[in-house]
Amino acid sequence: MPRLFLDTERMANLTSGIGQVCLHLGRELVCQRPPGWEITCLVSPEQVGIFGSEAQYIVATRWRRVWHPWSFDVWHCLYQNSRYLPMRRSALVYTIHDLNYLYLADYSDRRKARQKARYQRIINQASVVTTISHYVANDIGQQLIIPPDKKPQVIYWGMEPPAQVPMTPPTTLPGGPFLFFVGMLQPYKNIHTMLPLLKAYPHYQLVLAGPDKPAYSQEIRKQAQEIGVADRVLFLGIVDEPTKWWLYAHCEAFLFPSLHEGFGLPVIEAMALGKPVFCSNLTSLPEAGGSEAFYFPSFEPETVVDTFQRGMAAYKLDPAMPERLRAHSQRFTWQAAAQHYWQLYQRVAPKSKS
Repeated sequence: MPRLFLDTERMANLTSGIGQVCLHLGRELVCQRPPGWEITCLVSPEQVGIFGSEAQYIVATRWRRVWHPWSFDVWHCLYQNSRYLPMRRSALVYTIHDLNYLYLADYSDRRKARQKARYQRIINQASVVTTISHYVANDIGQQLIIPPDKKPQVIYWGMEPPAQVPMTPPTTLPGGPFLFFVGMLQPYKNIHTMLPLLKAYPHYQLVLAGPDKPAYSQEIRKQAQEIGVADRVLFLGIVDEPTKWWLYAHCEAFLFPSLHEGFGLPVIEAMALGKPVFCSNLTSLPEAGGSEAFYFPSFEPETVVDTFQRGMAAYKLDPAMPERLRAHSQRFTWQAAAQHYWQLYQRVAPKSKS
């Protein structure tokens, strides 16, 4: 019986993007498990049983990071920085989300080189490398040494909107129409460039959800204060899934001006609810947004305001656009991602057991 090991340890933080990836992809992989295959998931103690009785479970502990001589036919690292790699012979499927750290100013050259070397060692060990966008696949090819037989395969992540949008608003309720962003507040997310929209549109609030780096959130507050809009910037911090979907459903538009993204799943999530999306035209975001997103050609205040004004006018004059946005988002499903991965697992598993 072929045995698959799935590293879903990052579900320990279900408020993170990778935690949600592990949860939703894990569920779909278990659901689609082919006859004769056994699937074992690495989880935190409180999550044993999360995928039902069709899966086996191993509890992630600190000491198992350095000693885990488990035997599996296929081993899938869903996260590039995983500390759980096979110690015995397995067909390793290694998924790289992005190489964004190479472009961040707060990483030293030494730290970048060390991390890059670690990724290279895992690629050398892997049977196959997968990525979540063509942009990342190209970036890997430029930054790392990829043997011809390990050309990265692109398998997009999926998205699963709720069957019904939560009715309960967040405790800290926006006091009127609002623009929305969700994600980690770091400088490369580029949120401060959206503040001129509040000056141009005095009836809007800007709602920011997600963990932050205090230095950057303070910079946003400082700039908002300087242009007189600080009272309309709302920091919610980390929000749960129902709150996130409520905010998507009730925002006027979704803003995602990030400079570096492996894929940009929030873009797809906003589109799933028919919301207009305004994002950068950099890295992977055109893959996520396609022809239905509105792109900032630059982040000069006048350009940001003009792009938003034109985009909102186009959205309001096109009653079919919300449905097109929803249709575009449906191209990215966990069901499709799991199907691609099961095809991959069956291809790389030892032939005598597949």
